[in-house]
Amino acid sequence: MPDATPDSFIENRTFDELTLGESASLSRTVEQRDIDLFATVSGDVNPAHLDPAYAETDMFHHIIIHGMWGAGLISAVLGTELPGPGTIYLGQDLRFRLPVAIGDTITATLTVKEKDPEKHDVVFDCLCTNQQGATVISGTAYTRAPTAKIRRPRAALPYVRLSRHQAMRALEARAAAGAAVATAVVHPVDAASLLAAVEAAATGLIIPILIGPAVLIRAAAEAAGAEIGGFRLIDTADAAESAARAVALVRGGEAALLMKGDLHTDVLMHPVVAAATGLRTARRISHVYLMDVPDYPRPLLLTDAAVNVVPSLPEKAGIVQNAIDLAHALGIEAPRVAILAAVETVNDQMPSTLHAAALCKMADRGQITGGVLDGPLAFDNAISEAAAAEKGILSPVAGRADILVVPDLEAGNMLAKQLTFLAGAEAAGVVLGARVPIILTSRADSAATHLASCALAVLMARAGR
Repeated sequence: MPDATPDSFIENRTFDELTLGESASLSRTVEQRDIDLFATVSGDVNPAHLDPAYAETDMFHHIIIHGMWGAGLISAVLGTELPGPGTIYLGQDLRFRLPVAIGDTITATLTVKEKDPEKHDVVFDCLCTNQQGATVISGTAYTRAPTAKIRRPRAALPYVRLSRHQAMRALEARAAAGAAVATAVVHPVDAASLLAAVEAAATGLIIPILIGPAVLIRAAAEAAGAEIGGFRLIDTADAAESAARAVALVRGGEAALLMKGDLHTDVLMHPVVAAATGLRTARRISHVYLMDVPDYPRPLLLTDAAVNVVPSLPEKAGIVQNAIDLAHALGIEAPRVAILAAVETVNDQMPSTLHAAALCKMADRGQITGGVLDGPLAFDNAISEAAAAEKGILSPVAGRADILVVPDLEAGNMLAKQLTFLAGAEAAGVVLGARVPIILTSRADSAATHLASCALAVLMARAGR
């Protein structure tokens, strides 16, 4: 086994080892992530340091960063470099000389100024400079130095994932800015689906029409403490009748959205796809998730994870076109579409790779329009430019996908749930291709997912897609 490097250990300088004039430094670059971490730990949500537009015009923003980076970097030098482990930080006297902003690289340098042998106290001169070498912080730190030698393995810092799910909040704000849309809420006999409709109405997204057994809906409202007296309520016998009545409302022009309640997806979709009385169009009916993944720099569309079980090539073409049209409605002019498979090369033993190659050629021939397609691509090469580069994949899509097209429903369902439950993604789900968008969520989905799904469907309804 190779010897550990010096950097893998942390070792102090005892009081007796310290010499006047001795110094140590640490540098870090200020990022928005650091401000967010500070706010998360402290509970300080002052817009002066969380809202960039506000912060640019308010000096308090710079004071917050001074406090974080001045005391923080100085403390880091004292605790890890000079004197190091065992140091007791007694106090400080700092002066903030120049503003510090996100993007600045700050270097904190501490120099031994005074030593008190009786108490083992050490006074340090503190100087923090920016990338131009200008002094931004100066002052003095007061410590009690360790007297015993300490050498320990350097602890690895934990990975911390942060997200405000800004894409979803922006989506909801955009949807709430317009008129509320009449929505047939199908069989909301449980608290989760009923509260989702009530909250979406309170946010100004929808005007709910509650369809289901009235006694069960009222009982759910009472149990959840929800007020539904102002909503239209259509009494039905069971879930199948609720779905049929909802489809009839849409066909009659009384509702512009369908919203799934506490019923199975196949029960909801049965009247939707009925040949004579349903909501079919010439388009393929498919499901799309819009996902806001904390570690991914753009919104990510994932299809199909809920409707088409094992889609054929023509069905996949329709699935891709629906996702591209949704991306357009969201303001993505030329979405990059990654057709996923397990490998990046065409293999006649893997139908997903054959479909991927055919879909790309269909796009070349104008049979799929509005997006840039590439595939087959493995998941890592679709979302990671580093992974794509490592495999020598040159593509306008690889590493920067806006849309992920999965081979089948099982793959899509598992991928969506992995991103949600393991990667901290927030999702919004909608079914496209019918006369109106259908808000299709799972009973396990969060309240945030229900609300975001409503917002997504409202935007699609307004766009006439």
